Amino acid sequence: MKKQFLLIAACLSVLACKSQEYSFVFQDIYPKDIEVGAERTYAYFPLLKGKKIALCANHTSMVGNTHLLDTLLSAGMNIVKVFTPEHGFRGESEAGEKVNNSIDAKTKIPIVSLYGNNKKPTSDQMSGIDIVVFDIQDVGARFYTYISTLHYIMEVAAENGVKVLVLDRPNPNGFWVDGPILDTAYRSFVGMHPVPIAHGMTIGEYAKMINGEGWLTGKKKCELAVVSVFGYAHLFRYQLPVNPSPNLSTMEAIYLYPSLCLFEGTPMSIGRGTDKPFKILGYPNFPEGNITFTPQNIPAIATNPPCAGQKCKGFDLTEMGAVILKSNNFVNIDLVIAVYELFPQKEKFFTPFFDKLAGTKKLREQIIEGKTAVEIKQSWQEDLTAFKQIRKKYLLYPDFE
Repeated sequence: MKKQFLLIAACLSVLACKSQEYSFVFQDIYPKDIEVGAERTYAYFPLLKGKKIALCANHTSMVGNTHLLDTLLSAGMNIVKVFTPEHGFRGESEAGEKVNNSIDAKTKIPIVSLYGNNKKPTSDQMSGIDIVVFDIQDVGARFYTYISTLHYIMEVAAENGVKVLVLDRPNPNGFWVDGPILDTAYRSFVGMHPVPIAHGMTIGEYAKMINGEGWLTGKKKCELAVVSVFGYAHLFRYQLPVNPSPNLSTMEAIYLYPSLCLFEGTPMSIGRGTDKPFKILGYPNFPEGNITFTPQNIPAIATNPPCAGQKCKGFDLTEMGAVILKSNNFVNIDLVIAVYELFPQKEKFFTPFFDKLAGTKKLREQIIEGKTAVEIKQSWQEDLTAFKQIRKKYLLYPDFE
């Protein structure tokens, strides 16, 4: 067990030299450095004039300091309804929480929830709409459900002859591609397409891929337009101006998310119900670690989180996200293997949800068989190479390679 702990400790101990090594490779960019699709009103207002518009948006759908809904209404656009995904229109709901239909208090426009039992809009809900404007900040991981909402919006639009306009935003994890390709036998709302865990695409590029690869039911294609981001390239590290969801509250958490989310398919706590969600990792009476923490119920942020009320021992991975993963990100299978080896009841470590998050049963089987991270990652390479060739067809911005 000491060997596994030392593996994690060694990973943390190289932070200083990694910071020096990678300091010249990438460039941070901020909202002031670019122009996101929603800000390029001159490019899409002409497409909306005289149209009955549905908006698929949430709290990240900002035009400067003004919400896109208010921007469109101020310009005289006819917004007839708003579709909202997981976490709700104002971003106040936690992961998995039911989001109800409602009326926006400020504008009195109907809000239709696209989470829970109504993940795909019905034809009735699309009735009378000419165009859907999709503007939501993604984080570039297959299991982050906004791209699943995008799929369903595109699908119902194709079925009802409605146009989709995607206002693009940078991907904060857009500088890398890694992870197993999803086996469609494990298709779910946390993974709908045969892509790796980190796909390295903006949501506009991803929409083009959904259409171009025929992934909508019946291989239908929706009428699609994308307003691109001005001044963006995939090698940039985009610093988000708004937290994309309640538990992704820092850039370190966003860099760690594609690796740590796999632990949601285990009994481990990844910090939900603490002040460091997606930055710490632990379990009650865990045999190794450098911190302790106790998850608590936090309304609208973490209701009954794993290990609630129990003192956990584990690791603070904040610096790993801030330096190592920001510099040269990857799905950290070493971490999953190390924690599995340390876990006292290995037969209870993996839950059925792990395979959905991984998009395959093979990763779980490889870890149980004792495969190394190098061996596991090698098994991904042929499929990753094929995906990267597909991905290139849909890129709108200079790539990181």
